Amino acid sequence: MKIVLILVPVALLLVALGILLFSWAVRNGQYDDLEGPAHRILYDDDSDMIPEEARQDKTGDRGSGEHLPAEAEQQSTRVPTKRKSDS
Repeated sequence: MKIVLILVPVALLLVALGILLFSWAVRNGQYDDLEGPAHRILYDDDSDMIPEEARQDKTGDRGSGEHLPAEAEQQSTRVPTKRKSDS
């Protein structure tokens, strides 16, 4: 029965500490915008991080091959060859 005399005050102190921490968080604006970070991840801000030389020209004609770098243009004109394992 002596343990109850110790555990009840300890439990009350923990509850009081939890209430103090919660009230501090509310006063400092920790719960002001709960949905903002969830929606912010959906915004398309990748275009600012793509280097200029890696961007694709969305206004040009894709069939002409002008927007491709020289290496990619060479690869697109290569004819596939038969391998021994294909036959």
